[in-house]
Amino acid sequence: MKQTINCIICCAAVAVLAGCGNNAAKKAEAEAAQAAADSVNAVQKEQMLMDKIAQLPEEPVFDIVTNLGTIKVKLYKDTPEHRANFAKLALGGYYDKVLFHRVINGFMIQTGDPLSKDPANKPRFGTGGPDYTIPAEIVPEHNHKKGALAAARRGDAVNPFRESSGSQFYIVQDEGTCAQLDGAYSVFGETLSGFDIIDKIASVETDGRDCPIEDVKIIKITLDQSL
Repeated sequence: MKQTINCIICCAAVAVLAGCGNNAAKKAEAEAAQAAADSVNAVQKEQMLMDKIAQLPEEPVFDIVTNLGTIKVKLYKDTPEHRANFAKLALGGYYDKVLFHRVINGFMIQTGDPLSKDPANKPRFGTGGPDYTIPAEIVPEHNHKKGALAAARRGDAVNPFRESSGSQFYIVQDEGTCAQLDGAYSVFGETLSGFDIIDKIASVETDGRDCPIEDVKIIKITLDQSL
């Protein structure tokens, strides 16, 4: 009788172990299937985004929607690398909730650093972006007039070819003080409306690092199809 009971216990233990093994295998299969589905979805999403960019007009117009108002900008056709990159990031949601992390009244307002989405990164604001740069597209005809859209970049000492940041850009508030930047930075667009919003952002209170005390953020950037 005792041997019979021990046998039953052993069989039950084997069944439990087998069940655990089956559950682990099923979980692994489910995770693999989900990973494959996510990969396919990511590829499809990327393709849809690229198709949308390919269909953009030569000089597309975007609305930079901020918590202080909307700035409408046009991208230049003769800076195609910057045009395509900005469109990809904007339409892909990269700029959603990014802060204007550097604001200097009487000069310019700067944004585009994904690190600024997390307040814990504040000491590093201005250093973030994708793991690539954009070749310089410095066109003499495009100067730093008010509302000009230009790519931020690292200084000449470490960046002799003046390659642009993969995501950070600034908008000129005062063309007089920004004129010194002509010929040194890639200007790839201009403001069509919302100049008052540029001034409003430029006038907010900032700390010792020119970062606004109260968050000024991009809610989203959308393609303007009204023009």
